[in-house]
Amino acid sequence: MQPAERLQVIEARLQKAFNPVFLEVRDDSAQHVGHAGSAGGAGHYAVIIGAPGFKALSRMAVHRAVYAELADLIPGEIHALQIRVVSAK
Repeated sequence: MQPAERLQVIEARLQKAFNPVFLEVRDDSAQHVGHAGSAGGAGHYAVIIGAPGFKALSRMAVHRAVYAELADLIPGEIHALQIRVVSAK
C-alpha cells in the first residue's frame, strides 16, 4: 500500500468507527527514515482525534479503541502510531 493510500484508509476507518468532530491524520514517516520499521516500508503516523463518544472513556480506553480499528495494519503498514485525543466540543 502506498503512503497516500494508507492515510486514506486510516482516516476512513476512524471516521466510520468514531464519527469524530475533529480528525487529523499525518504521515510523519519522513522524520523517521532509517528507523527499523521504515526499512520494510511501514510508516509512522500521527492521529489527532476528538469524538463525542470519547467523553465517557479514559485516555487509555480511547487509545485502545483507535489501535483496535487499525490492528490489522500494524506492523505491516503502520510501524508507529502517535495518538492525541482532543476535546470534542
